[in-house]
Amino acid sequence: MRTSQAARAGQYAALLGYLVFLAFPFLWLISTAFKPPRELGSLHPTWIPENPTLANFRQAFDEQPLLHAALNSLVAALGAAVIAVLIATPMAYVMARHRTRLARAATGWVVVSQAFPLVLVIIPLFLVLKNLGLINAVPGLVMVYVVWALPFALWMLVGYVRAVPAELEEAAAVDGAGRLRTLVSVVAPLLAPGIVATALFAFITAWNEFFFALVLLKTPEKQTLPVVLTHFIGAEGVADLGPLAAAAFLATLPSLVVFALIQRRITGGMLAGAVKS
Repeated sequence: MRTSQAARAGQYAALLGYLVFLAFPFLWLISTAFKPPRELGSLHPTWIPENPTLANFRQAFDEQPLLHAALNSLVAALGAAVIAVLIATPMAYVMARHRTRLARAATGWVVVSQAFPLVLVIIPLFLVLKNLGLINAVPGLVMVYVVWALPFALWMLVGYVRAVPAELEEAAAVDGAGRLRTLVSVVAPLLAPGIVATALFAFITAWNEFFFALVLLKTPEKQTLPVVLTHFIGAEGVADLGPLAAAAFLATLPSLVVFALIQRRITGGMLAGAVKS
């Protein structure tokens, strides 16, 4: 009994330490965003600003086109999420239901492709987009994000499809439904939690992505929010810390809000699906 209690206490301590580790950067970012310049340069920094101010936020919007950059990021992230889900859903269905050698090889390739570094794929993607005339264009960036998110989206959705009872599809086939009708009317509604989770993954990945956007988007009016945040760092590497923290704090809010809004729906949908099956 004592060993069990000690193990449980150790688990809670490890979980608490992990939560502190995750929360520290975000809490520090919030604190820095509301501090005036005098407190930012203090030798004895505090967690809670003594004289909180919104001047950093005003300065951030005055110095950089944050709203326009956020709009570019939103278009790229939403486009990548929607297109990746539309492509991955039927592909995952085929890979899950037809377990041939080709399907197993495709699944293995999906897993292996996640180990590819960004530098390895940026040159071929750049050349393809150059030939298509999509360099320095948000649609070209959306295509890259779809390519990058598709393997993991497939891997996620294959697991969700396999969790759907095959008996439901057999019953639909007896009623005369074809493969496409079965996928749309029977399988897709049961995949709703997985589709939402996959779309969330693709959205957050595209919203936070920096490297592809830096290489492919040249003009300031086309740049996304992560790239614009680097403009708060001077030529000598000195960061304008207050406005940078304020802008970075605003850049993290959409991901947090989207996740908070659909987290309960994802959990509820998964539990409902478990009860039905």
